[in-house]
Amino acid sequence: MNVSDVKDLAERMRREIGKAVIGQYDTVELMLTALLAGGHVLLEGPPGTAKTFLAQCFARALDLQFGRIQFTPDLMPGDIIGSNLFNFQTSTFTLTRGPIFCELLLADEINRTPPKTQAALLEAMQERNVTIDGHPNPLSERFMVVATQNPIEQQGTYPLPEAQLDRFLFKQTLKYPSAEEERLIVSTHGVRTGSPDPGDLGVGLAADRAALTAAVQVIRDIRLVPDIVAYVVGLVRATRETPDIETGASPRSAAMLATAARARAALQGRDYVIPDDVKALALPALRHRVILSPAAEIEGRQVDQIIQGLIERVEAPR
Repeated sequence: MNVSDVKDLAERMRREIGKAVIGQYDTVELMLTALLAGGHVLLEGPPGTAKTFLAQCFARALDLQFGRIQFTPDLMPGDIIGSNLFNFQTSTFTLTRGPIFCELLLADEINRTPPKTQAALLEAMQERNVTIDGHPNPLSERFMVVATQNPIEQQGTYPLPEAQLDRFLFKQTLKYPSAEEERLIVSTHGVRTGSPDPGDLGVGLAADRAALTAAVQVIRDIRLVPDIVAYVVGLVRATRETPDIETGASPRSAAMLATAARARAALQGRDYVIPDDVKALALPALRHRVILSPAAEIEGRQVDQIIQGLIERVEAPR
């Protein structure tokens, strides 16, 4: 497989998902990029903006084993990862695997459960491994978390810990559709109640597992010249040097942004990264990794506004 094949795979994915999901093109692009880069995605938006349905369509188009956890205030870590249960008939402990043992995990409304339970995902997201009673249990190499959360201002939400946020490659903010898109949504989905099945709307297989594995291998061979590396590092370090930000992005975020830029280049049909790849991904890759200074909060400054200003100020290679 080469970059042209990766571009064709992406076109098939967009086409299949587009049969069921109206709009959200940027979100589909970020999910594709994250999948090829081995990252996870956090989707934030009001209820009813197709966050859950998009994840279901994404899994179906790639034939990924789909798992879902509905996060609630009383959810416990064992409800996510599983536990060893004693079998009285055999007098032995039997491992009962939790829903995290899948390939694409939808962590629905992740900020409606306390931080202790949220932290149960940390090891899985970072190492693709789950430790139960001291024994490691590997997850799929394609394991990906698509988490959804309601805006933090809504009642009954818990802020995600900084360590958890840093495990997400992207945070995408979903907005309400345009008037034209909303008319299409009503025309397409207004004949049924409840969430439709992606298959009923014609969502089919866009790529098999072999093609997905080959596409990931292509990403590793995308060229990243020293000037682009310096540009990525410059952007990340700028978040630590501006007085508007109290805590800047981590070195991990620079490495993840570079990997994501490689994936975006392949999706565009190129075997090399250009500054526009980094610019296009910098905001969703950094917005959740910084903490505003008290002065910026008092002034009503927004994270997106500050990061966008940094992207415009940091000089890109020519």
